[in-house]
Amino acid sequence: MIRVLLAEDQGMMRGALAMLLNLEEDIEVAVTVGTGDEVVPAALRARPDVALLDIEMPGTDGLDAAAELRDRLPDCRVLILTTFGRPGYLRRAMEAGAAGFLVKDGPVEELAAAIRRVLAGEKVIDPALAAAALSTGPNPLTDRERDVLAAAADGATVADIARRLHLSESTVRNYLSAAIGKTGTRNRIEAARSARHNGWL
Repeated sequence: MIRVLLAEDQGMMRGALAMLLNLEEDIEVAVTVGTGDEVVPAALRARPDVALLDIEMPGTDGLDAAAELRDRLPDCRVLILTTFGRPGYLRRAMEAGAAGFLVKDGPVEELAAAIRRVLAGEKVIDPALAAAALSTGPNPLTDRERDVLAAAADGATVADIARRLHLSESTVRNYLSAAIGKTGTRNRIEAARSARHNGWL
């Protein structure tokens, strides 16, 4: 049996996916969790063969959980399953050591096949998303520009961001200006929206 850890924050989706996967003769959902913070502790206890992770969950996101799983439980293969098929997320998932990346609108048979394939050592990536990632190019933002842009996304003032990130206000303005330029937008709200849309934040 292929033992699977399923991390999905929406209870109904988590239950439905677990039920459907358990119908497969060779797959057993060994443990389910609803937050990113639970992924690694649950995996260390259950020792799954494959971890099926959503990206946007409370606490640690699925991409950070994937990177931690790679370090703490290297034999566990990670398959990202998300609603948000963003090119930047795909790149970040591959950098975090994920073996696969699928969007949730595919049939369950495709998901079961992907679980078997990643366990066999293959990479499984949604083809349309792979093409989009190649055309979008890499994330142009530095880590600090991402931090400042993420802090600005909720409408925080330059002074608020400076205090939160322990930077000077002029440094914050410089990072925001660079991020706006790199995203080809007119202001920090548009820059944050563009970066989020591309999966860079």
